[in-house]
Amino acid sequence: MKNLRVYKFILVPAVLFSLQSCFVAKDYERPEVVEEEYYRTDMLPEDGSSMADVSWRELFTDPYLKGYIEEALENNIDIRIALQQISAAEAYVKQGKASYFPTFSLSGGLNHQILSGNSQFGSIFDGSITQYEATGSLSWEADIWGKIRSNDRAFQASYLQSIAAHQAVKTELIANIASLYYQLLALDEQTRITRETIVTRESSLETTRALKEAGNVTEVGVQQTEAQLYRARAVLLNLENNIRLLENGLSILLGEAPHQIERSSLAEQEIESELRIGVPAQLLRNRPDVIAAEYNLVNAFELTNVARSSFYPSLNLTASGGFQSLDFAELFNANSLFANLAGSLAQPVLNRRQIRTQFEVAQAQQEIAFLDFRRSILTASREVSDALYNFETAEERIELKTKEFEAYDLATSYSEELLNNGMANYLEVLTARENALNSRLELIDAELNRLYSIVDLYQALGGGWE
Repeated sequence: MKNLRVYKFILVPAVLFSLQSCFVAKDYERPEVVEEEYYRTDMLPEDGSSMADVSWRELFTDPYLKGYIEEALENNIDIRIALQQISAAEAYVKQGKASYFPTFSLSGGLNHQILSGNSQFGSIFDGSITQYEATGSLSWEADIWGKIRSNDRAFQASYLQSIAAHQAVKTELIANIASLYYQLLALDEQTRITRETIVTRESSLETTRALKEAGNVTEVGVQQTEAQLYRARAVLLNLENNIRLLENGLSILLGEAPHQIERSSLAEQEIESELRIGVPAQLLRNRPDVIAAEYNLVNAFELTNVARSSFYPSLNLTASGGFQSLDFAELFNANSLFANLAGSLAQPVLNRRQIRTQFEVAQAQQEIAFLDFRRSILTASREVSDALYNFETAEERIELKTKEFEAYDLATSYSEELLNNGMANYLEVLTARENALNSRLELIDAELNRLYSIVDLYQALGGGWE
């Protein structure tokens, strides 16, 4: 009979561990979500290199811009929040690692019980009992079904997700600073051109008044010239206001109060890095938001493992021991020692469907995480494709706008010369001047859009965080 008990003691754990191969938590496998046609471009390289591998310090050559990016990475509020989220996730990782170890607690107590005088022990203990106790308790759960391991992996995935989220914040921050900086440079150039135009129109207004006195133009021409001057001044006022607003926005990204932003000029901007996009699969490695989405999927996958393991028995071993005594002076005496050892195997049977609900919810959340992961891939590929098309369009638009401005500028010179010789209508001169100004301002917009598209492509490919 004694041998039978020993066999049972050995047999139960053996059966549980043999079942482990059937019900152990599953291992994560990355789903197939990236295809070659996602970029919608003929620029796929054969060597797989990408401009995302280029450091932002090499991509951007403007010393002012590089200084602002460096400053923002140190002081930006969103960056600092992301770092704190990493610290919180790291704490959970440490908790997951510690889950493999037993729990141990110490306690001390005093129990005073007043007994009935007519009870069995009332007369023996003079109506009351005072007991002192110092206890230590040890508990450990065997990770038979991989529950603890899956929880540990879920915490690790959450930690890595927080790191990727921090990298995504860095990428977005760098792109935002570069875009705002380039926009400031474009506004500076448009402001310079507008001021030159105002000086020219002030001179034209004097000329028109002289022509009116000579009888070559009417008062209508004078008023139209004056209206164009006021229009140019209004454009200048709007440009200066936009500059102040952009400076305020850039200051906030730097983690500072609004202030004036020192900068160079639009003509000095040179981005010499080759626009290499790499193969679509690199989005999984370079895009921090895609990386974060996949780690979110891993986290949901492991939590599904945890929910699945709750259907099976749990094996717990507990031990407690310490000192108990009716006399405090004898509490730590050898005769006051006590100990208790226990092992339990618990199998859930009826629990109001809580385990089934948790498992079904975990499965649904895993599917949501997968769909979020797939959406992040699709969004990334769209952004790469958009940036490529925008760059190609901006290059062609710059060429066309340059020719357009040259034509309008030449038309303005011809019309003014013809007007001075009484061979042209003054309306033609006004139209030519307005078209020339608008065309020149639009040419600057085209140059700005080219810089935007490079920054957007760099961000879309996941550059900037390394």
